[in-house]
Amino acid sequence: MKTMTTEELINLLDANEDLNIIDVREDFEVANGMIPGAVHIPLGSIPERMKELDPTKEYIIVCRSGVRSANACQFLESNGYNVTNLEGGMEAYDGELECELPAT
Repeated sequence: MKTMTTEELINLLDANEDLNIIDVREDFEVANGMIPGAVHIPLGSIPERMKELDPTKEYIIVCRSGVRSANACQFLESNGYNVTNLEGGMEAYDGELECELPAT
């Protein structure tokens, strides 16, 4: 499984790269803030919502500490998606946050 550090992610965000970030935390967790531009799909919803994802794109998967996102990565990878796990998750992320809960 591919991984990325939060420092690498922040550098990509600072460079205004076109990123596809999926936050798999629960509603109450994302209410405290998300990485700008991230889409919220709770881990338990990944199987039924993965059809919303484009298998030709690369996705960065984020959770609180990196464990649930690793599980999501394994599942999505086994279904043909190109995914990267954010090591350490939001606990390690010290970049900018969006504080409004985007539509899911």
